[in-house]
Parts: sequence; C-alpha cells; structure tokens
Amino acid sequence: MPNFAGTWTRRRVIQTAASLTIATGCEGIVKAAAGPEISLVVDRAGIVADAPEVLWAAKELEAALTGRGVNVLRCNSLSQVTAGGVCIFVADASQPVVSSIFRSAGLKLEDSPEAVGLARGTVGGKTIVAITGSDARGMMYSLLELTDRSALEADPITGVRDGKSVVERPANRVRSMMRLFTSDVEDKPWYNDREMWPQYLTMLAKQRFNRFNLAFGIGYDFIRQVTDSYLLFSYPFLLKVPGYDVKATPLPDSERDANLVMLKFIAKETVARGIDFFVGLWMHGYEWIDSPHANYVIDGITKENHGPYCRDAVRMLLQEIPEISGVTFRIHGESGVTEGSYEFWRQVFEGVATCGRTVVIDMHTKGMDEKTEKLALATGMPVQMSPKYWGEHMGMPYHQSDIRVMEQPRPGAENNTGLMKFSTGTRSFLRYGYGDLLREDRKWKVVHRIWPGSQRILIWGDPVSAAAYSRAFSFCGSDGVEVMEMLSFKGRRGSGIAGNRTAYADRSLAPRWDWQKYAYTTRVWGRMLYNPETEQEVFLRGLRKDFGLAAEDVYAALSQTSRILPTVLTAYAPSAGNNTYWPELYTNETYVDAAHVGPYGDSPKPVLFHTASTFDPPMFSRMSEHADELMGGERSGRYSPIEVAAWLEEYADGASKAWVAAETKIVKKQWPEYRGMAIDVAILIDLGRFYATRFRSGVLFAVYERTKDRRALERSIALYKSSRATWAGLAERARDVYVADVTVGEQPYQRGHWLDRLPAMDKDITLVEGMLAGAHTGSDTNVTNAIAAALGKTARRPLRARHTPAAAFRAGAPLAISLTVEDAGGVTLHYRHVDQAERYTVEPMTRSGGKFQLEIPAAYTAAEYPLQYFFTVKHGGGGVGLYPGFDESRMRQPYFVVRRG
Repeated sequence: MPNFAGTWTRRRVIQTAASLTIATGCEGIVKAAAGPEISLVVDRAGIVADAPEVLWAAKELEAALTGRGVNVLRCNSLSQVTAGGVCIFVADASQPVVSSIFRSAGLKLEDSPEAVGLARGTVGGKTIVAITGSDARGMMYSLLELTDRSALEADPITGVRDGKSVVERPANRVRSMMRLFTSDVEDKPWYNDREMWPQYLTMLAKQRFNRFNLAFGIGYDFIRQVTDSYLLFSYPFLLKVPGYDVKATPLPDSERDANLVMLKFIAKETVARGIDFFVGLWMHGYEWIDSPHANYVIDGITKENHGPYCRDAVRMLLQEIPEISGVTFRIHGESGVTEGSYEFWRQVFEGVATCGRTVVIDMHTKGMDEKTEKLALATGMPVQMSPKYWGEHMGMPYHQSDIRVMEQPRPGAENNTGLMKFSTGTRSFLRYGYGDLLREDRKWKVVHRIWPGSQRILIWGDPVSAAAYSRAFSFCGSDGVEVMEMLSFKGRRGSGIAGNRTAYADRSLAPRWDWQKYAYTTRVWGRMLYNPETEQEVFLRGLRKDFGLAAEDVYAALSQTSRILPTVLTAYAPSAGNNTYWPELYTNETYVDAAHVGPYGDSPKPVLFHTASTFDPPMFSRMSEHADELMGGERSGRYSPIEVAAWLEEYADGASKAWVAAETKIVKKQWPEYRGMAIDVAILIDLGRFYATRFRSGVLFAVYERTKDRRALERSIALYKSSRATWAGLAERARDVYVADVTVGEQPYQRGHWLDRLPAMDKDITLVEGMLAGAHTGSDTNVTNAIAAALGKTARRPLRARHTPAAAFRAGAPLAISLTVEDAGGVTLHYRHVDQAERYTVEPMTRSGGKFQLEIPAAYTAAEYPLQYFFTVKHGGGGVGLYPGFDESRMRQPYFVVRRG
C-alpha cells in the first residue's frame, strides 16, 4: 500500500529544483569583510541530498546564516573547505565521511522514514557538522533544525558548531495541520496572499508537520439559513467542468479561474517544502434551505446530475493540481447528502480513483457505516478514517475511556430515517470519537482530528502535555493526528467581520498574519508530534528571542495555563459540540432554570450546571454524583469535581507565580509580544480559578438539593458570586484588548465578548438566592462534612499496587488478569473492547492473599479488537481508588490496553 505520508520520489516528479540549486563553485557571500565564515557543502551525488526539498532547506539555512552576518562559502566538496574552518556537510547517510562522523559520535541513524541525523566531528583539521537523514524529508528536517539554531541562538556560529548532535525518528507517521476557509470576508485575504503562503508553509516544515490540509465547505454544518456560501460547495468556485452548465451565481468566471490558480500556487509551495498537500471538500449539498440572503447560489445541478458532476469535478480538480495527494470528505448528513446515499459516494470515489494517480481518500467518520467503508476500499486507493478526538474539543492527553451516554446507541435507533439516520441512530457512537474503527483487521489507516472547540483565541503551548498527546495519537496502531488551527471557525456561518482575524481591538498587538500569534503553539505541536522526547531547549530558544532572560518563566506560565481548558472540558461537558459549548468564552449554564437551557441541548436531563455529564464518565464524576457520595452514598473512586477544582487552582497558581517571576525580568513591557502574551496568560489564569470555584459551588448546590440545608446553599451562592467576580475581572482585562464581537458563528453563544456573559450569571445568581426562603438550617453531619470537603482539597490515598499487562493476547483464548495490591478490601475489573459502541463489563476479582485475579473469557477475546481495562480498588480502611489512574502530572493514560498477538 502506498505511503500516506508521501515520498520524496513522488514529489520530485512535480517539484522544480531550478530555483533551489546550490552554486557549483566555492563562492563566498560577503556580508561583512571581517565577519565569521561557514562553509556549506551539499553532496548532490547522493540520491537523497539531491532532492528538491533538501536543496530548498539548504537555501533556508544559508539565508538564516547570512541574515545573522555570517559569510557562507558554498563549495562543491570538502577538499575546498579551509583547514581550521567550520563546514556544514549535507550528504546521504552512506557517504563515508558522514558514516565515520556518526560512528565516532556513537550515533546511528534511525532506520525509519523521516529520521533526522545531525552530528559533529573533525576530519582533516576541519570541524564538520554532518547533516543527513533516512530519506529526503528526514534530511530536510536535519537542515531545518540547524536553520532554527542559526536563527535563534545568541551566536549563530555557536549554534551551528557547538549544538547538540541529534538522531530522531517520528513518533507519528502523520502530523497534519488543517487550515479552514469558512468566511468570505475574513478568509479571502489570506487565501490570496502570495507573500503569506511561503512564510506560513516554511513554518510548518520547520516544525516538522508533514501534511497540510486546506479545508473548504466547512463553514456550515447544515445548509440552512446560509448567508456566506463562498466556496461552500467548492467545485463551481474553482472549476468549469466540461459537459455541465454549473455555476456559482453571481461569481465572475475570472474570479473562479483566479481561485484555481491560487490553489495551484498553494499546492506547489506546499510540496516544495516536503509537505503533503490535502484538500478538504466538506460540503456536497448544493441547495441552500431557507436562505434568502445567501451571497451565492449554485445553478445547474439537479438530483440527476449531482453525482456525475461531483465525480467529474473531483477528478478534474485532482488532474488540474497533481500536487494534491489526498482528499478529505465529510460523509455524514451535514455534508448536505443524506446518510446511506451509497450511489452518490460511489460516484465521488470513482472520480478520485480515475484521476490517474494514487490519492488518499480521507473520510471524516461521523455517520460512517460498513457499506461506505467498502465503497471507498473498492477503489483501490489508500483509505484513511479521521475520527474526532474528544468530540469537538480537546480534553486531557489520552483517549477518553468511554463516551457520554448521549452518544451511546439507543434502542430503536435502527429505525431512524432522514438526513442523519446513522449518526443519530445505530452509528451514534462515531459522532465524537474513534467508535469501532480500531479493529485489528482494519484495511484503513486512522488519523485522529483535534476539533477547535475548547480554545480558539487565547495562546496555547505546553510541551509536557503535547508529548502525552503525541503518544496518544499512535493509540492501537493509529497513524497520527490532524490539528485544526487556532482561530479555526473564526467568522463561521456568515459571522465574518473584515479586519484582523486575531480579534484584537488593540491593533498594535496584531501581527501581520494571524498565524504568527500562534508560532509557539505550532512549534510545540509540531516538534512534540514528531518526537515526544524533544528537549526543552528547542522551545526555550524560540521564547528567548521575544522574552530574553524571562524565557523559562514564560515557558512555565504557558505550560500551566495550557492545561486548564482541556481539564475543564474533560470534567464538565454540557455539550460535545463546539457550536454550543465554548469553555474559553463560556455561556453560563443555569443551576435552576431547566426550562431555559440555552445552547446546551445534548446534556442529561434536567439540563443544569451541576447535572452536566463529564466527557469521560468512567473516570470522572458529575457534580450531582459527587454530592451523592458526600452525603453517604457509595464511593465510586472516580475523580471528583473537587479534585478537578484543586488541579485547576494548582495550574492557575503555578502560572501566576511563573508570570510574576517573568515580569521582573522583562525589559520592554511595551513590546507587543509581551503585552499579547500577558493578557492571554492572565485571562487563562482567571478562567482556571473561575471554573474551580464554580465546580465547588455546583457540588454544594447539589448537596442543597438533596437536603434543603441552608448552610450548603449559602456556601454555594458565595462561591457562585466569587466565580462571577473572577469572570468580571478577566472580562475587564479583555475589554480594550479584544474586540467586542469575537465571532465563530452567528448565534449569541458563538460570538461576543467575555463582558457579554455576565448578565446571565447575574440572573441565575438571583434565581438561586430566591431559594434561600425555602431552605432550613440543619445539623446533618454529612452536610457539615460535605461543605468542608467542597471547600478543601481531596487527598487521594496512594495505591500500592502492581500489575504487568500482557504483551499481547491470543484471540479466542482466555486472558488472565491479576493485580497485587496492599491493604485492599476488594478489587473490581472494568474491561471492554476498544470499541466505543460497547459498554464496560464490570466484575469483582477473586482474592488469593494479596493478589486479585480474573479471567477475561475466551469468547470475549475472539473479537477483532484490542482490550482495555482498569481496576477499582477498595481500601481496607475505607475509600476507593482507580488503578492505574493518573500520576501526579496527570499525563498518563488511566487504563491499560492490550492488543492481539
């Protein structure tokens, strides 16, 4: 099967190296007569070193050095390098000098695609920095690593000569960034910016992203009340397909043709940097429903020619742009095509299969069923499934141990009909997770997709959690991840506002291009997705450029704040949809007014703050569930909202301390880089404190509901008011920094400002205060203890347990599970297949001394899925815990997975 990540040999056919060649003589480029010198030798006799992306990267390195005042002497061979000088030698790994230097350094290039090799040695009195790779992309990354050092280290010569030798291999075969076109007014400027694209794509290459997906047609989920339809049904905005009189009216033909020319330019610039180019075609519906104000309509398509037109259009697009190596399709009803329209998708897939080359069919998997899978596989093209990771958000760095009850299949779902009959019926478990796609006999690749829901505007960057995410994306043989950019969905659903996309009211903070604000975010994601063991220095060198001596403190503050919203999302999930739940700019959920739930429709009934589901029910308890435990109910061992509140306070306090330390070292506090970072960090710190206080308040309100005890209600109200005050403070911080209308959609809860959210809190606080009249002053000890617990920090008793998972299990044979644990009153095993359509089997384990044992039956292991499991352990002296659970850093997967042998 072809390599999804692409190969340099394919790209050499479609790349042009003419503008990237290195001079053939030994020629100095003098920037300063007495400036330092470095020689650069590219051994083009090798197959890898002669690849276009390698030559491009060599030019990038040269430009970085000359930009820092270094004279670069370009030579044909090492013999032309002056004795005593420093030489960068770019050559295939088999070149004798390269292999000798690596051998002397005790290093061996990894035998893996895209492996990086960079080592320093001495040959004939010359300091040689040998640059190589297992293939062209790996060598390109090696060159770009040296480029990064040259550009960012205090002394570029030191960065080249004395930098650490490196051999690395990718942890994830696919490391993709998706950029979305969703708004006519906000996205046209960057789409048509020929100056932006080379800079942006170079950034992606430097941070080792190996795929770029430019997505069209994702501006709407359903094609109702459409106002901005530019590139929504994409083909007629790009192509005049022979044999069809299909147009996007009133788009001029000249603009349509210019759109295609621009897409060709983007594609060429992408592959020239060693990055695979995918196009997302998310919408195939063509009739806007109830949309009298749409700026464009599609003419010329009928039910009869819809499938053939889309087949011929996608084929034409792939033939016009041979750089496209994959196409993403939204298969479910939000594509505008009724689920189960097999003939339509057969025709579309046929268009891909007949384009004349290998192209990946990448399917967004909500609503996916077996017949659609088979249609895609029947084309003979590589097939990739791309499920959502943590719904339309980003949770903590592991795959949720189970999905919410709202996504689980329900009785009678097989009778669903209509546009969404599978995704709201028998295939509902695929709406927000990997579903049943990770079976061991699968014929497709799986790449997880991080949807932009939790954090879209405020800066993100935590190498520690990014490393844990990176490890999660190879889960059960998955191929990697696609990250939707920060600012994704900005201006979506016709809410675009012309101007800078970063939404700064203070325009002095706005960079020239929106993505420049998130350069550190991109660095963290890209480098950690490639190698989760990447050293801290790689991230500090970028921060030192803007923050100097404060770099380590800024690193610490960003790391702590970046953990806040993923933690909130994991523990509190009133909706899995990004259109309704936006933790960063949160719309208040009521404690008492179940008749007016706002946007939170996909939540357990009654839809109230303290009854909201968690995003991982087996691991985290709801506020209402924890109140039951506090009032004497059976302890589940799950992580409670009070524990989560303590985590959030820990992150906020740690970030605050680090930022205070940073401020004492910042010299120029008027720098835009400092001011922009400072406001985002401050808002995130306050968000952590806001949610922590609300979770404590919510638990106490649930205690009040059960007891009518005035003490619990008064404490809940006090905490509610405290959280409101925190929100008011962060909203004031943002008042003159961010625009009054930050838009990711047209509804009130998809736009606005932090200040807009205060009236709903005030209204709800008043409603809750009105309940004081019906409360009574009690003396229940459970309430007293519950109040103390809700206001304090839960110290989880450590589990002294040992368990070694099997290396693999044999299908159709029983799997013995044992846990050795000290001072345990009982152990329960929770196990299921790695299939989110299923629920856990929960069984008590048999005790023998200090060991607890259970066999998973042979009939259960016969299924085509890996197994996952965890333990609930009752302490001998009381209390319950989970094993393995989280470690202190909360970066560990809290369950075990064993795959079939």
